[in-house]
Amino acid sequence: MRAIYPLVVAATLFACRPSHATEPPKHPPTGPFPEATTKLWNNGLGDGWEDWGWAPRKLDAGQPARIDMGHHGGWILAHRNLAGRWGGLRIRYRAPAGYGDFLEVRVDSDLSVNYPRVMLDVANQLHTTDGWTDAFIPIGELNPHGQPFDRVILRAYRDVGDDPVQIASVAFTAADSKLEQEVVTEHRQVTFTVDCRAPSHPISPLIYGIAYNFANDSSGPLRWTLGATGRRWGGNAASRYNWKLGNAWNTASDWFFQNVNYTGLPNYTYQHFLDDDLKHNVATALTVPTIGWVAKDTRSYSFPVDRFGAQKRVAPEEPNAGNGEDGNGKPIVPAAPSLTSVPAPPEFIGDWVKAIRAHAPAGKRSVQMYILDNEPMLWDTTQRDVHPTPVGYDELLDRTISYAKAIKDADPRAIIAGPAAWGWPAYQYSAVDALQGFAIAPDRLRHANVPLIPWWLRRLHDYREKHGVNLVDVLDVHFYPQAEGIGVGTKGDVDAATSARRIRSTRALWDPTYVDESWIKQPVMLLPRLQKWIDDNNPGMGISIGEWNFGAENDISGGLAAAEALGRFGNAGITSAFYWTSPPDGSPAYWAFRAFRNYDTQGAHFLDTSVVASSNDKTASIFASRNDKGQLVLVALNLDPSVELDADVKLQGCSAPASGRSFSYSGGLHGFEPGPSPLQGDAVHAALMPYSVNVFELHPK
Repeated sequence: MRAIYPLVVAATLFACRPSHATEPPKHPPTGPFPEATTKLWNNGLGDGWEDWGWAPRKLDAGQPARIDMGHHGGWILAHRNLAGRWGGLRIRYRAPAGYGDFLEVRVDSDLSVNYPRVMLDVANQLHTTDGWTDAFIPIGELNPHGQPFDRVILRAYRDVGDDPVQIASVAFTAADSKLEQEVVTEHRQVTFTVDCRAPSHPISPLIYGIAYNFANDSSGPLRWTLGATGRRWGGNAASRYNWKLGNAWNTASDWFFQNVNYTGLPNYTYQHFLDDDLKHNVATALTVPTIGWVAKDTRSYSFPVDRFGAQKRVAPEEPNAGNGEDGNGKPIVPAAPSLTSVPAPPEFIGDWVKAIRAHAPAGKRSVQMYILDNEPMLWDTTQRDVHPTPVGYDELLDRTISYAKAIKDADPRAIIAGPAAWGWPAYQYSAVDALQGFAIAPDRLRHANVPLIPWWLRRLHDYREKHGVNLVDVLDVHFYPQAEGIGVGTKGDVDAATSARRIRSTRALWDPTYVDESWIKQPVMLLPRLQKWIDDNNPGMGISIGEWNFGAENDISGGLAAAEALGRFGNAGITSAFYWTSPPDGSPAYWAFRAFRNYDTQGAHFLDTSVVASSNDKTASIFASRNDKGQLVLVALNLDPSVELDADVKLQGCSAPASGRSFSYSGGLHGFEPGPSPLQGDAVHAALMPYSVNVFELHPK
């Protein structure tokens, strides 16, 4: 693995040079350039380097590369497993007379990062008498934020002729410690406090859950290296899954209301999902339909063009499958649900639970949690072909009771979660209210103007008091930040303002002083709000965040937001949380999970008891855990993109540490890098790089 920390330091040093209103005149460099140490091209490709094109070129062994850079042409040199620390990039080239300054250089990767484009001019080039030009670019100019990269791109930034440019060598130089001493990186002091005397609580392992990823389930490791502890079978398609057919779903409004084999695999069923989870010691949270209909096959669709006429959009793979909107975008009244579906009453789900129990290995449970459908307050949109009317308070309760009872009858030990509310409005209003307008809220007014979830919790409490049966064990809601540009999954803006807003939006999970930066415009304080609703209306229930995502998974801001959320879930003592769906392998969001689940690649992880910890700086977070032997594992986040934090960790009432390890991650594919011991005598101290996730492991005497 490559040393992320020194590379970032070098980059930061160059980036922190003072700026000036008027740029001084540029002069040619004096003295020789640093010596090349890692050769990308030297009249032939260096070890591990590949030619990725793109302009017409000749690469003859033992000869300079000849690149046609006319029409803004260029060349890419790439290394799939690039690792190292460098001071800069040297290039030796010869251009035809008259080309002048034309060459642009940058590094790049598959990450959502904007790397600078550096134009070669008199300030970074030396011309020799034989017509060749030597150029040198400090790594800080190519990569000022120390992001990982795996390719170098040479390109003509203006149009030149068709005569080729000869390139004799492209090489990295060694990191220069003299340059590192010339500029002082901006630092700020931060103090973390870890209080082992304060009341603590266990951390539920199910907070590190993800959702299905059928594309990989049958063919290999999936996301098992992520360290996920649970996997949720869910999403819109789960509302119409037919367990008896085994491979039949309906895509709902996500994709033209089609019945499909969602996995694309001929024999894949729910049982394969359960078996995979058992094999990898991962808990299963299984969404079960309560909408009353499931797909009758894998080929029908709800709005055939030959039946309903021309529609605004049709499926590209099936032109007869429309999106259910006429040419003006007005919803088409659907046919009877039987066009695509068959009834799925409570006993249908009860039979499924019995089948699951019958197939489970002796002494084991295949399903650790049953979830009552998915986002019912959106059914009149997402599932409107079979449920065109909006769900109200009473329907939600009726379906909850009837389907939960069927599950408990089939499996009295079942843990049931619901109502899988999609977001802020659905916590407080029904779909009937949404249709009529929240200012009117007729359904809520009919129910004493009590917000939906507290009302639902109270009715479940009343049922338990009357019948002696606890039907729902866990309150399940979904959470997606709504502020502009944040996105979901790999989507989302990564400019400085949006990245900062994405990270701040995690405060909606816990901070009563944080006013949501979206149309919500009020404190959400989700986890304490849900806990109060439970305490006031149905004490003893758990909390599950059945879906969550902060977008920009491939950017460090998305990774920091994910790490912050995981830490807050542990602090709050909730029952479970399931990321939607699973971070891309090697992404910053992936490494956020690994901070808590496998930071050293050998299985070391955040421990099982949450310890109270705090920071005196809003740009830094600290999460603490311990075990019964007195070992501590801390996860510290530097949420500042440009300042290194000098962190002192005060341990109050904790066992004195005798040894320790540190690990740091600040972006890219290569994961956590071991750092120096965080112990300085009896003190715990560490430097936190800008925008970084850090893990400290402390062992007692």
